Amino acid sequence: MIQSLLIANRGEIACRIIRTARAMGVRTVAVYSDADAKALHVRQADEAVHIGASPPRESYLVGAKIIAAAKATGAEAIHPGYGFLSENADFAQAVLDAGLIWVGPNPDSIRAMGLKDAAKARMIAAGVPVTPGYLGEDQSPERLQAEADAIGYPVLIKAVAGGGGKGMRRVDAAQHFAEMLQSCQREAASSFGDDRVLIEKYILSPRHIEVQVFGDTHGNVVHLFERDCSLQRRHQKVIEEAPAPGMDEGTREAICAAAVRAAKAVDYVGAGTIEFIADASEGLRADRIWFMEMNTRLQVEHPVTEEITGVDLVEWQLRVASGEPLPKRQDELAIDGWAIEARLYAEDPAKGFLPSPGRIDHLILSEFLRTETGVEEGDTISSFYDPMIAKLIAWGETRDEARRELQRLLNESFAGPSRTNKGFLFACLGDNDFATGEIDTGLIARRGDALLPPAAPSLQAIDRAASCYRQNWLDWSEASTTRVMLNGLFGYRMNSSPNLSVHLFVEGQHVRGDATLPKGLTGIPCDMDPKGELLVTENGQSWVFRLRPDAGAGLATTADGAILAPMPGRITAVEVTPGAAVTKGQRLVTLEAMKMEHSLTAPFDGTVAELNAEAGGQVSEGTLLVRVERAREGEPG
Repeated sequence: MIQSLLIANRGEIACRIIRTARAMGVRTVAVYSDADAKALHVRQADEAVHIGASPPRESYLVGAKIIAAAKATGAEAIHPGYGFLSENADFAQAVLDAGLIWVGPNPDSIRAMGLKDAAKARMIAAGVPVTPGYLGEDQSPERLQAEADAIGYPVLIKAVAGGGGKGMRRVDAAQHFAEMLQSCQREAASSFGDDRVLIEKYILSPRHIEVQVFGDTHGNVVHLFERDCSLQRRHQKVIEEAPAPGMDEGTREAICAAAVRAAKAVDYVGAGTIEFIADASEGLRADRIWFMEMNTRLQVEHPVTEEITGVDLVEWQLRVASGEPLPKRQDELAIDGWAIEARLYAEDPAKGFLPSPGRIDHLILSEFLRTETGVEEGDTISSFYDPMIAKLIAWGETRDEARRELQRLLNESFAGPSRTNKGFLFACLGDNDFATGEIDTGLIARRGDALLPPAAPSLQAIDRAASCYRQNWLDWSEASTTRVMLNGLFGYRMNSSPNLSVHLFVEGQHVRGDATLPKGLTGIPCDMDPKGELLVTENGQSWVFRLRPDAGAGLATTADGAILAPMPGRITAVEVTPGAAVTKGQRLVTLEAMKMEHSLTAPFDGTVAELNAEAGGQVSEGTLLVRVERAREGEPG
């Protein structure tokens, strides 16, 4: 068994690996960048090594620094986690050449499945069905356009070296192809250093089904059943579950057998995922499910598979990397119950899900819920990395039991003051189609604003907050969808009116709530702490009430035409010039941040009065990039 392990990653996956390794008696070494000097994974590891500045390309993506850290600390093996260098065959080979153990598949397997076009060709040879598309080497815009036209729209442009939803664009009509191709290639080059793409037929009612596979060095390959990751927003997974709803035994047997064939075709060792796309227009059928790609690493959503199989996949990784055979045979693996995972992010649904980096002053995660997190109260969500706060996983004997449990526990969780997608996740779990299993990857887009949390608390929530301030009590009634947590101690004056108004501030606005005290209790507060805060959660959305104005009140808006950088990042495209006429919604500047491209658009018709953005330039949050002057009535926009 491996005695010492270096984790070449950060965040919640690094913490997860450390936890499993420690339980196995394996010494752990963390690596960290400037931004992660005080991160949770650094505090939890037995030893930690600084490997560079905050940008990943100067730290977590520099393989030589990671190998040097392993050598300096006497680590025998390197676990790449997921993301960063986890699917980099050259790094895997460098680890082996340095005399270290690589906790993952051999470099040849990574190369075979790492490029989507080559992987599909290999799958065709292995008898695994693949989605119709173009996999050719001719990457000229003219050839790619011609192939898309021949396939028929809609089509999907995908980065050959892509993953995690990056470098993907849906194109619905020929006239939009060239623009989408350029955007996809820019993002692919930035994220993966490779701007090559392939073209696929876009399935109009798609389900994203993936199968967990595992191989060892003794020639054994098993599957651990399927997951459904269809609930997505802009190709990013939001909620994952196992098993897949609507999957009958015959279809399950066919898709899992195909996944095992795919893994064997590349002599796969370790944990991997075979991803399929299914046409769900007629339910899940084996003849309507096609191979998409293979992820030659552990997946973010691996906990749901662990929950239904009772297997620790990280432990399996360490045992297989140590040369041991798989701990279980295929006939010893079975599905027990249902598990659902939600990804809690520091992002603002009201602002197009823009990341909301910053300090997490309050973090409440239910002790009755399995959580995978890389932060604690007082930690900071950095603008340099993915803004995930935690993964929340619920298990139940049935799908509906797991769904309701996850909703309940989401309702009782909180992270702030950063904006989060908690209310959005709660709404997704409560959606009628999701609840009945009638899902596909377009569900969230079809629902639109219906899944977004309200912009302000309801009158019921305001009155509840007023009552709590008046009577200093906690209401955790199971019959109510409202959860209240009160911080601060207050005094009372006896024999006052039982119904009184309280002036509060929430979301930068002044509100007035009617306080109703329980029967037999009267009183009003005296000597209130002006810094006291009250947290009210209603249908998954949390509101922080204060007795004084919010510190964030009065933030700049686009009402005056000022387009500010929503977060630190790099300008990748400037599409206007000073004095140019623009129309509402027109893209002005493209900002790359958090590994994604963000389009900043004109708030109204007008002209560009000021331009402070330059392609390739780095900007900080709040920087004025463009100012649009509103068109006067009667003037052309």
